[in-house]
Amino acid sequence: MEISDVQLKGSYLQVFDDRGKKISELSSSHGDLCGIASDFYVVEKGSYYVTYDANSKKIAEISMSHGEFRNASGSTFNLIKGSYIVSYDVMNVVKKLERGIFNFV
Repeated sequence: MEISDVQLKGSYLQVFDDRGKKISELSSSHGDLCGIASDFYVVEKGSYYVTYDANSKKIAEISMSHGEFRNASGSTFNLIKGSYIVSYDVMNVVKKLERGIFNFV
């Protein structure tokens, strides 16, 4: 099931499909929404980024010490660490997929 949107409604993060139907929800006490992709979304909880699937089931987590959240797309999400953007596979967040040097102004 693909995710079309995730919205904060009251004290819940609600996950919607492409027809606007609510798929699932997660208490906002689990963290603040950082980004969404078609198969997962990312929340910031304390000092961790936590990934959830469309059914709001936890997939994995990674320490924020690995970088600042940039975006989520496809099956990866990107963190900025210094002058690097590091991509992580949502199913294996400890595996770095690629590394590139980018200059930020």
